[in-house]
Order: sequence, then C-alpha cells, then structure tokens
Amino acid sequence: MPKKITIEPVTRVEGHGKVTIQMDDFGNVKDSRLHIVEFRGFERFVQGRPYWEAPVLVQRLCGICPVSHHLAAAKALDVIVGAGTGHGLTAVGEKMRRLMHYGQFFQSHVLHFFHLSSPDFLFGIDGDPALRNIIGVAMEHKDLAVQGVMMRKYGQEIIARTAGKKIHGTGAIPGGINKNLSLEEKEFLLNGADPLNADKMVEWSVGALEFFKTYHAGNRDMVDNFAAFPSNHLSIVREDGAMDLYNGVLRAVDNDGKRILHDVDCQDYDKYIEEEVRNWSYMKFPYIKELGKEKGWYRVGPLSRLNTCDFIPTPLAQKEFEEFKAYTNGKPNGMSLHYHWARLIELLHTAEMIRDLLKDPDLQNDDLVTKGEKLHKGVGVIEAPRGTLFHHYEIDDNDQITLANLIVSTTNNNQPMNTAVNLTAKAFMNGQQEITEPMMNAVEVAIRAYDPCLSCATHALGQMPLEMTIVDTNNNIIDHKIK
Repeated sequence: MPKKITIEPVTRVEGHGKVTIQMDDFGNVKDSRLHIVEFRGFERFVQGRPYWEAPVLVQRLCGICPVSHHLAAAKALDVIVGAGTGHGLTAVGEKMRRLMHYGQFFQSHVLHFFHLSSPDFLFGIDGDPALRNIIGVAMEHKDLAVQGVMMRKYGQEIIARTAGKKIHGTGAIPGGINKNLSLEEKEFLLNGADPLNADKMVEWSVGALEFFKTYHAGNRDMVDNFAAFPSNHLSIVREDGAMDLYNGVLRAVDNDGKRILHDVDCQDYDKYIEEEVRNWSYMKFPYIKELGKEKGWYRVGPLSRLNTCDFIPTPLAQKEFEEFKAYTNGKPNGMSLHYHWARLIELLHTAEMIRDLLKDPDLQNDDLVTKGEKLHKGVGVIEAPRGTLFHHYEIDDNDQITLANLIVSTTNNNQPMNTAVNLTAKAFMNGQQEITEPMMNAVEVAIRAYDPCLSCATHALGQMPLEMTIVDTNNNIIDHKIK
C-alpha cells in the first residue's frame, strides 16, 4: 500500500472537502485528489414542485452566494414564462436584478479576499497558523480588517434593498422582480454617511488592488509560479465581447487565446458541455464535448472572465484590465494566484457599476413584470462570483418541474482545482519524510485561489481540525499531525 496523506477538512473556504495525496516508495507525489464529501441533492428534490418556487428553493444551496442561484433560476424561468433570455425584461426589472447581482459580487469578493485569502499574503504561507487568520488580521492590521467588514456590509445592504433581505431574498420572480428601489433607498446607498456610500466603495476597491499589486511586486516569482498551468477558459461575455456578469453568450478560449466556443447561445449549453462522473467525488467534471474529457476541461471565474472578454465597460476597471493583459502580452493568463488580481479588478468593476446604476432613474419605475407565450424548457446562465453558473429546468403541463440540471461554478473548476492541488503537492512534498504545517497550507492556498464553495457554504461552528498522516508501504505510520 503506498503512502497516503489526507488533509481534512480544507480550511478557509466555503464548505467542507478533503485532499488525499498518494506518495510512492521514493517519497514523491504519485497522485492527489480534491474530494467533495457532502451530497446536497437539489436537482432531485425540486422535481414535482411548481416552477415559480425554484428561485426561492434553489438559493438554499448556498449561504454565501444565494443571489447567484436565485437569479440563475429566475433567468431560466424567464424563458419558460415567455419573457425572453435577458433583454426581454422591463428596464427596471433587468436593472434591479443587475444591482442585486453586483451587490452580491461585491460582498462575496470582499469576503474572500479580506477574510479568507489576505492572511496568507499578510503573514506568509509559512506564517504562524495562530496568527494567519481573520483574527490575526484584525489584531495586526486593524484598518484593513475594518475596511473589509464595512465593504461587505455595503454589498449586503444592496442585496437587502433589492432582494428583500440580505440572505435568501425573494426579489426576482419569473419574468421580472417584485419591488423597485425607492428614492430613500437610492439615497442611502449612493450618498450615505461615510463609509457606506458608493464613492467610498470605489475608492476602497482601488486601494485593495494596490495592496495586491504591491504584494505581487515584492513576491513575483512565488505569485507567478505557484500552481501555474495551461488550460482552457470559459465564461459568458456581452455580444460585443465586453465583460458582462449578468447576461451574455458562452465563449471559451484555449491556452493560446484561440476560441473553442464561439459566442454560442446559452440555451444550447448542453450541445457543447458534458459532465463526467467519477467515483471518488460528489462533484462532476464538466468538459467541452468537441475536445473530449482529456483536453476539454476548462477554468471559470475571475481569471477566466478576464481571459475571455475583450474589454471591461467601466473606466477604472478597464485601465486595470489593460495592465493585467499586458502582463502576459495579451495571451491568456494561467497563473492560479492571479485569480486574486483578477478578482480585485472585478471588485472595482462592480463598485463602478453599482455607482452608475444607483444614478439611473429607471430603478424607480413601477413596470416590474413581463410575460409571453409559455415554454416547457428554460436555461439560465449567469456569472457567479466563483464562475459560470448553469440552471436548466423543464416543466410539464401542470407547471411542475420535471427536470433540473445545475452546473455550479465550483463544479466547472473541479478539474483545474485538482490540477492545482497536484502541482502544489509535488512542489512542496516530493522527497519529504516529515509533514509540516506550511506544507499543508500550501495545498490549501492552491485551492483557496479558486474561492471554491465546496458544499454550498455548509460551515461548522468551533474547532475544525485538519489531520494529516504519512504511512509507509506496510501501512506503518511515519508521521501524524493535527492542526
């Protein structure tokens, strides 16, 4: 029996997972896998429910990004009720949904960067684990910690005023929305007392980007080479090629920037994307059918969105995008830790979009819902903070859901995360006979770059031990540590 290292659970991510690393007789990594160890079953138990319940039901998948599931389901049902595929809504309907969506993006990116990832930058991958956490950030970098809390609070205030409440709201309904934005709500979000206003959020987003770029400049070799590998990239883009986090067509590019999905209609996603099942994980492994299982897997999320789009339609983020693209001479970027750079560019973009939308008088209109000829199938695709999210529903003549297929963002990143884990394990563990805490954290850093939601944000309260064991070929324990 080969040596086996187990990291369980993976920490500072949403949800529960574990990593197993198989070692050969020479102390080198033979194989490694990221396992998702919880089963949710939403695709099954929404069957038989009235279709209009789906946006409220499926958002219970997640306590961190429920808005993404809420809106993806609503977009699918827009098609079913005859409201079209994105631009068929009323002006206030689409813009209120977009405001909700950008608020979700903003708070989620803030949570990941300030609370989950910044400890690795501030204290180092090999820093004291007692300090390398959000409590340590609050103790040693108080201003940064407060800024992160207030930025997340602002995003949640936007969600509360567009979805009805901060978590698991009900604002989006098939064919539109159930409320507009009052003038009082607009004034609070646009011009509220410091720091809870739109201008301050843009300012702080610029500051977060500068923080990362300064860190990158001082640690270039580590940031650029850590779990870097070539891959395909997929996202939705606006029809003119712009970044659009809410609506668009499917585009994928390979490692050289060549398009392998040519801006196809999201309603036809299942003509182009297949899902593979493997017996050691509850997560599926999607791939582009034409390229096959071996070559067709792809990355999604902030890095991929910047690799697939042609430009960002807000001025400050566009300037940062140009710098980002210039770093790789316009070629797709395959550096896993550059996910953080891309994520912060998106943070700035959403702050700009929020500020612009809050000034739009359409948000006070009363024309909330539109409908047309009913269909029996609808697909909703949206860019969630972690990447492209697919919701596909079919209904019968009694308006009951007969089929539900969801490809969540982290599922799309399943193979890339496994690749990143394998590369990192080999880089840090080959030839080692003793387990060290920095060795384990390095593997987790590779996973955290993707900001995965491993089991729909199911968290534990209190101690969550991470246990690691090395055994020899006779199954004798060589080393064992718990942190």
